[in-house]
Amino acid sequence: MDFTAEITKLKEEKRFRRLPLIEARQGPYVKINGKWLLNLSSNDYLGLSEKLSQKEILEEIKDFPIGAGAARLLSGNHLLYQRLEEKLGNLYQKKALVFSSGYHANVGIISALAGRRDVVFADKLVHASIIDGLRLSGATYFRYPHGNIEALADLLKSHRFRYKRAFIITESIFSMDGDKSPLEELIKLKRTYQAFLILDEAHAVGVYGQQGLGLAEEYGLINEIDLLLGTFGKALGGYGAFVIASEEVIDLLINKARSFIFTTALPPFILAVNLKAISLLPDLKEARSQLRKLSSWFRKNLGLSGDTPIVPIVLGDNEKALAASAKLFEAGFFVPAIRPPTVPPGTARLRVSLTSQMSEENLFSFLRLVEK
Repeated sequence: MDFTAEITKLKEEKRFRRLPLIEARQGPYVKINGKWLLNLSSNDYLGLSEKLSQKEILEEIKDFPIGAGAARLLSGNHLLYQRLEEKLGNLYQKKALVFSSGYHANVGIISALAGRRDVVFADKLVHASIIDGLRLSGATYFRYPHGNIEALADLLKSHRFRYKRAFIITESIFSMDGDKSPLEELIKLKRTYQAFLILDEAHAVGVYGQQGLGLAEEYGLINEIDLLLGTFGKALGGYGAFVIASEEVIDLLINKARSFIFTTALPPFILAVNLKAISLLPDLKEARSQLRKLSSWFRKNLGLSGDTPIVPIVLGDNEKALAASAKLFEAGFFVPAIRPPTVPPGTARLRVSLTSQMSEENLFSFLRLVEK
C-alpha cells in the first residue's frame, strides 16, 4: 500500500513533521544535535519534572511491582490510586478519578456522558481530544466561535431544549492561544439553559489558584463546575490526568468510559510521582507568582495583555513560521513552528511556553530577534 502522495502533499504544504531528539534536559534548557537551547516549547510550567526526586519516589514504591499488570477494573487498581484520588478529592472537595492521559480522559468522558439524544456546545478552539470525544459520543454538537458568549447564547436558545441533556465544553486556558475562558458568563448560561459544564483545566492546574487547583479556584467557582479535568503531565511534572465531579458522575465514568475501562492501569512509579506533585502543589505559591510576573512582562514586551505562560506569535504562513523557528534555533532557542491541523489554516505560529525556571535575562535576546 502506497502513501507517497499523502507524504508529498504534507511536504508541499509545509505541514510535514519529524520527531526532534532531545538528547538531554537541564533546567529550562534542552540539548538537540549537540547544542544547548532555551526550551520554549515545554508545558512543565513549574519545573516539577526535574525537582521531584526519583530516588525518594523509588524508595516509596520499593514494595510495589514495576507495572500495574491489568486494567483498574481487574487487578490493576493498586493502593496508590486510592491515595491519589483521595488527595485530589480532599483538595477539590469532590470525587476524583484518575485516567491514563488527558486524551484518554476527554475521549472517555464525553463519549460516556453524552449520547444520541443529547447536544453539546463546544468552543471552536477546544483540544483535539475533545473533538474526538464528540465524534465518538454520537451526540449532536455545535462549535461556537472562540470565546463568543453571545453566539453560544444564541445556539443554546435555538437548540438546547430539542434535546434530553445539554453540555457546554471549554478549556480554561486555551492551549494554542493562551487566553482565558469567560467562566462566569458560561456558568450563567449553564444555569439558564440547564446545561452540564465541562472545564478542561489542563494548562491552568498548577499555575492558577491559591492552591494551584486551576482557574476555577482562582475565581472561586469550583463548585459551579460540573466536571473539571486536570493533567499531571504539564505543570505537575508527571503523567496522566484526573477528573473532578460528583460521586454519581464518577461512578458512571468508571462503568461507561471505554478509555478508562479498556486501558492498563498506570504503573506505581508514575502514580507516586503524581501524588508527590499534588502534595507539593499548595506550597508552590512563589513559583506560580514568579511565572505569572514573567509571563506578564514577556507579553507586555510583545504588545500583548494577560499573564498566561502560553504566548502565541502568529505569523500566518506555514513557511514563514518554519523560517522563524529555524532562525531562533540557530540563536539558541527551541520553539517549534505550530501549523495546521494543530491550529486553524492561516494561523501558523510560534507558540512560546514560559516556565518558572526562566528569567527576563534568558528572554531579552529572544525578544530582540522577534522584533526584527
